[in-house]
Amino acid sequence: MSNKKYQGVVVPMVTPVDEYGRLDTAAVERIVAFFADNGVSPLLMGTTGEGNSVSKTDAIRFVETAVKTRNLKSQDSTLISHKPQLIYAGLTGNCFAEQLEQAEAYTCAGADVIVATLPTYYALTPEQMEHYYLRLADSIKGPLMLYNILATTHMSIPVDVIHRLADHPNIVGLKDSERDIDRMATCIDIAKGRDDFAFFCGWAAQSAHSLEMGGDGIVPSTGNFVPGMFHLLYEAAVRGDMDTANRLQNETNEIAKIYQKDRTLGQSLAALKVMMQTKGLCQPWMLMPLTRLSPEEENCIINQLAKP
Repeated sequence: MSNKKYQGVVVPMVTPVDEYGRLDTAAVERIVAFFADNGVSPLLMGTTGEGNSVSKTDAIRFVETAVKTRNLKSQDSTLISHKPQLIYAGLTGNCFAEQLEQAEAYTCAGADVIVATLPTYYALTPEQMEHYYLRLADSIKGPLMLYNILATTHMSIPVDVIHRLADHPNIVGLKDSERDIDRMATCIDIAKGRDDFAFFCGWAAQSAHSLEMGGDGIVPSTGNFVPGMFHLLYEAAVRGDMDTANRLQNETNEIAKIYQKDRTLGQSLAALKVMMQTKGLCQPWMLMPLTRLSPEEENCIINQLAKP
């Protein structure tokens, strides 16, 4: 493993809200502190965080609250990891001018990295994708990370486009959530041997494998519930103990089934918040158009977690 600035476990944090859809800042503080205690960093307003549904005002408050909590926790000498907890802020939307305003606000609020998915209203050509990221990287002050997620954008950033974008001085990495082993290997190869571009695997079930192949970091949604397990998985992979890393991979895969199996993506996020509620981290309310699960479904999840 390298000593790149951007590496390790970055958890795509849920967005905690109350029943009226208002950001629950107390829950933000609890979750960010929980992550710090377990040696991981948060990615705010990604797919798991319902990023497209967070209002501009709440988005800025979200970043501000996370940064404030991070700064307080950084003074805690009992943390299991002495690596700095970075704040990654997700950037979504279809209006470029508004995206620039949001990126500026996130950076001013203290976000360390802007993580941007493709605008999704129009199907884009590879040339348009590349032009979009180049304009964005040229226009914002903070470091930019590419975010490829076919499942929600319905577009895949071509590998050759990523290869060229990696040379931009303000583009620091790629989070790739596409479920394609060959693509993952190729993208890892792009990041190998260079300190200015990192590869983060957003396919949680391949976390250990991606690290064994030379990836720099992992972005597992299940880390919202068991961040410490992913910290241990990462550390095991870094020291070459793949038996431990793969054991933890299998264990976290089983935990993921509790909220993911037989559910849509939106339903799985609601189920994940139910799991987090059992740890006192947040309430299971969702942002429109998503809704929380039925009481029967929520109780089923709680009962599953209670089994020895």
